[in-house]
Amino acid sequence: MKRILTGIEFVAVAFLSLQICSAAFAQADKFDPAQGNGTSRSNLTGAGSGGGLTAANAGRADGLGNPLLGGQRHPLYRLRASDVVEISFTVAPEFNQTLTVLPDGYVLLKDAGMMQAEGLNLNEFRSAVEKAYQGYLHDPEVAVALKDFEKPYYIVGGEVGHPGKYELRSDVTVSEAVQIAGGLTSQAKHSQVVLFRRVNDELIETRVLNLKQMLKRRQLKEDARLDPGDMIFVPQNTISKIDRYITRSSMSMYMSPSQF
Repeated sequence: MKRILTGIEFVAVAFLSLQICSAAFAQADKFDPAQGNGTSRSNLTGAGSGGGLTAANAGRADGLGNPLLGGQRHPLYRLRASDVVEISFTVAPEFNQTLTVLPDGYVLLKDAGMMQAEGLNLNEFRSAVEKAYQGYLHDPEVAVALKDFEKPYYIVGGEVGHPGKYELRSDVTVSEAVQIAGGLTSQAKHSQVVLFRRVNDELIETRVLNLKQMLKRRQLKEDARLDPGDMIFVPQNTISKIDRYITRSSMSMYMSPSQF
C-alpha cells in the first residue's frame, strides 16, 4: 500500500536531497585528479599557482619603465664635451686611461683611435669601448667612471657687485642670484632686470622682472626660479621694450661678453 506524503514531509525530503547534492558537488570541486591532491589551484596566480605561471614583475608595466611601479624615474646622464671619464680594464691594466671628451664629441682611445662619446650614457660608452678593443683583447672587460663634468651654472651680468658665472647647486631665484653676485650697484635699474633662458640653439626666451616692486610688496611668489644655463642681466638704463623671444646673436645689444 503506497503512502502519500503530506506537504510538510515532501518539503523536508526535498530539502534533505538538496543538501546531499550540494555536499557532493563541493567534494568534487575540492578533488582534482590532475593535481593529485585535495586542493584546487585553478584560481591562483603568481608563484603559488604551481601550474607554470610566474608572478608579474611589479617594477615594470607591459615592458615599460613606469616610474609609479619602480621603473626608471630619470634619464641617465649622457656625456658632453669636456667631460672626463676613467677607463679601467680588468685583465689588461696597461690599457687603463683617463680621457676628456673633445669639443667635437670624440675621445682618443689608446691604440684603438678615435671614438664617438658625446651623447652616450656610461653603459653605452662602456659597451662602445669594449667593442673598440675586441681586435686587441679577447673578451675585454671594462669599467667606466665619470671623473669630472660640467656642473649646472647660471650667469649674472650688468650692474651687480661681482658679475660672473656661478654654480647652481640648489633652487635659486633671480633675487637670490643677484645677492649672490654682490647685489645691485647704485647705477642699477632694478625695476627692469632681464632673465634670459635658452629654448634651443637658435632661440632665447626673455623675461623682464621688476625686482624693486617685488621686494617692496614682498611678492616673492613672482620671483622666478633659475634653470641651468640661465643668464640674468641688470641694466644701467631703462629697457623700454624687449621681445619675448630673441635670437642668440641679438643678445649682444643687452650684455657684453667681456663681463664674463
